[in-house]
Amino acid sequence: MLKDGEVLEEFFGDKKIIQNTALYRFTSDSVLLSRFARAKYGDNVADFCSGSGVVGFHFLCLNPCIKSLTLFEMQESLADMSRRTAEMNGFDCEVVCCKIQNIGNEYNDKFSLILCNPPYERGGFDNEVYEKAICRKEITLTLAEIIDTAVKKLKFGGRLAIINRADRAAELIFKLKSKNLEPKRMQFVSGTANSKPYLVMIEAVKGGKEGVEVLPTSVN
Repeated sequence: MLKDGEVLEEFFGDKKIIQNTALYRFTSDSVLLSRFARAKYGDNVADFCSGSGVVGFHFLCLNPCIKSLTLFEMQESLADMSRRTAEMNGFDCEVVCCKIQNIGNEYNDKFSLILCNPPYERGGFDNEVYEKAICRKEITLTLAEIIDTAVKKLKFGGRLAIINRADRAAELIFKLKSKNLEPKRMQFVSGTANSKPYLVMIEAVKGGKEGVEVLPTSVN
């Protein structure tokens, strides 16, 4: 099932995921997010900016109680790897290749949970490979566009679990609240016990009441 430049990597027990050594490969951020998000029985789950699918697939392995999983990825090469990873592992999911901004109206009010490990960095891609750069930097997709789309695709009471840079926490919270997505759980991530956080994870609820639970900092 492998194409040129592709390798198989372990990501959950005996499960394997297809990665391409020339393209963007998943990092620990993806696993952190899939563990932070909480599942409910019968959840319809979407993974925005899914890449090769690791967030959605890892979440599915942790939470087999969910009803459905849909991956949204704009790069066909990454979406194709996700489809083949799903087939290889027997995962029942849908993979949609499109920009997040262009997700169709048929998905409006569909999901009870959206997972998103988005591009964190601002600025151009300089000398980076374009296919890698757009996974890391806000070149084709901004945080505001992600949140605008998420609120349309979530049903009332649905949750968005998203990860971003810690120094963008205030911006993230402001943008969520401005779209009626109320932060309910928040956790910072640091590299060591004594270092300042470099990531933040937030779970926000569409139409939720004010009040956020701040969890102990995770050491990654």
